[in-house]
Amino acid sequence: MNTPILPNEEIRISDGSHVALHFEVSLPSGEVIDSTFGRAEPVELTIGDESLLAGFEQVLINLKAGDTRTAHLPPEQAFGEWNPENVQTFLRAQFSLSEPNPVVGMMMEFADKGKNTLAGVISEVNDDTVKVDFNHPLAGQDVLFKVQIFKVTPKGESSLKFV
Repeated sequence: MNTPILPNEEIRISDGSHVALHFEVSLPSGEVIDSTFGRAEPVELTIGDESLLAGFEQVLINLKAGDTRTAHLPPEQAFGEWNPENVQTFLRAQFSLSEPNPVVGMMMEFADKGKNTLAGVISEVNDDTVKVDFNHPLAGQDVLFKVQIFKVTPKGESSLKFV
């Protein structure tokens, strides 16, 4: 039976914890890529449910309500290394129906063999071919991950909200 509890500042984040937080992902240059700090309410997620990348979740482990952290994450802990094998060349004729005039920087969706959708960015356009980069746009880059923890509820517990 789930016993309602009031999460407090002594409860530490662990696998399965439900967490309310604000976060920001930025480049070392200071350019903000994504942030929830401007939202009225923090976002909520469960550690281990793959809402965040594993490297980001590792930053959260053992934090508690009230904590704020900024972590420098290398590519392998963030969006991965840039992989040249994720760049593919297609015949330009294959684009004639979906996008007759592909241009560098254009993002397109492709279906893989399993009919899953993959996003790719056109990286080169020639007379006969088009190169598409399927790496994450932040692959190969260090990022800064800033978090502010508002509430931590242990796995299997629920929290009460007084209005």
